[in-house]
Amino acid sequence: MATQEDATTVDETMIARFGLEKGHIIQEFGYEDDVDESLREGIETATSEAIVFEDHGDVTDGVLVWFREGDEDLADLLMDAQALLDDGGSMWVLTPKAGLPGHVEPRIIGESASLAGLHATSTFVVGEAWSATQLGEKGRSK
Repeated sequence: MATQEDATTVDETMIARFGLEKGHIIQEFGYEDDVDESLREGIETATSEAIVFEDHGDVTDGVLVWFREGDEDLADLLMDAQALLDDGGSMWVLTPKAGLPGHVEPRIIGESASLAGLHATSTFVVGEAWSATQLGEKGRSK
């Protein structure tokens, strides 16, 4: 049986993959009752800030996009999500893991990211039911 200390260690290791710092403001899109609440709590603990919702209206340091098969167009959602993202801010698309209802194929994430001017940089497992794909800005030649 896992102890509370074991759960905290796992959470801290997982949260560390997001590279968050105290004071970071993280905005969230696609929140529904199936999201990983322990991940959300871990992010709020790491940043010492409450996660803000879609209608925040101010610049943020990072964006979480919860996305499931059948949700609205991912490319459009990514463009909306990055509108208030500060330069150098991070964006993660969280999708149900393979084999679970709502799973999104990695190629869909890649294609949608490309249409939004982004690219996938890494993917990792988040909790029991979700995978996170970190997105970054595409390099531009001038």
